[in-house]
Amino acid sequence: MTPNAHAAGGEPSRQAELIPAIDLKEGRCVRLRQGRMEDATVFSDDPVAMALHWQTLGAPRLHVVDLDGAFAGRPVNHDVIARICSALTIPVQLGGGIRDAATLEGYLNAGVQWGIVGTRAAREPAWAAELGRAFPDRLLIGIDARRGRVATEGWADTTTLMAVDLARQFEGVGIGGIIYTDIDRDGMLSGINLDETVALAEAVSLPVYASGGLASMADVEALAERIVRCRGHLAGAISGRALYEGTLDYQAAYQALAQRPA
Repeated sequence: MTPNAHAAGGEPSRQAELIPAIDLKEGRCVRLRQGRMEDATVFSDDPVAMALHWQTLGAPRLHVVDLDGAFAGRPVNHDVIARICSALTIPVQLGGGIRDAATLEGYLNAGVQWGIVGTRAAREPAWAAELGRAFPDRLLIGIDARRGRVATEGWADTTTLMAVDLARQFEGVGIGGIIYTDIDRDGMLSGINLDETVALAEAVSLPVYASGGLASMADVEALAERIVRCRGHLAGAISGRALYEGTLDYQAAYQALAQRPA
């Protein structure tokens, strides 16, 4: 079962998705450049209103990141996240600070549909696999990379582990999908790293979502074309800064991807 299927609670969705992102820092909606906490742009002081805005525009789900939690290694914006989940009828996937089963379960109980683990999954793939088995189809793996190498600790540390090699370790253990972020492009509006994202999607049987760099309809059209051509499981993309700065119209971009099978 894919994340799309779980969200629908029935037949799996067959269309690619464009997922709006909300990054939380000190309770506000921000976007970072290349994961640097000191280079944050505040877009809203009301994350719940922003979440409802994306739902109104037709978003199939919402991608939320607790940036403070990612750096602290524990939940920081839990109350805000719970309010977002309570306000929405669409599902929420959440990353940032999930480092143990109790934290994941707490967020699932608060209304989160999928938890995302990154740093500890990179360090301890066997632990993430065990968590996937314990919470089937409720766990996504966030693989963040610089030049194809996995980064951890809120992107502060770059390892020698290749993203594709890490992704292969999560086959067949109940993982709902992989979110692949090119850190060098994140928040830079420089286009998705399609080559590396497609290579990862072709290496695994899990749904793979591109993240980092989506800037324009040209990027969306290039992504849609690669989804059609890809022999793997490229399932869509997450977008943040482009939507907030207005270089990308959500509804037009969503429709362009929704016409492509994932």
